[in-house]
Amino acid sequence: MNSEREQARIVLNEAEKRFSTEEKDAYLEYRLLRKQKAGKVMEIVHTFVPPTKRGLGLASRLCVAAFSHAQSNQFSVIPTCSYVSDTFLPRNASWNSILFKEDPRSQM
Repeated sequence: MNSEREQARIVLNEAEKRFSTEEKDAYLEYRLLRKQKAGKVMEIVHTFVPPTKRGLGLASRLCVAAFSHAQSNQFSVIPTCSYVSDTFLPRNASWNSILFKEDPRSQM
């Protein structure tokens, strides 16, 4: 018998700028930005998993889907969402390579 974790499929809704479970109860929201000299940037702004589905790895799976999408579309990522920056990325450092890095010269 499949567990709920295996059954939850992640889908992309580009019109709503969301990755979500098919039931749409767990989701990750993003914005697409265009930064001068950096090209396209995906800002991940919010991740939500309802209390009844927490602990199943859904938030992490939503992040993997978003980061994979960003990587395949050559986007940089800005992790505005605290779950992404404080929990997901420290546990999944391999994704740090696609994080948006502000050019220090642009701050002058």
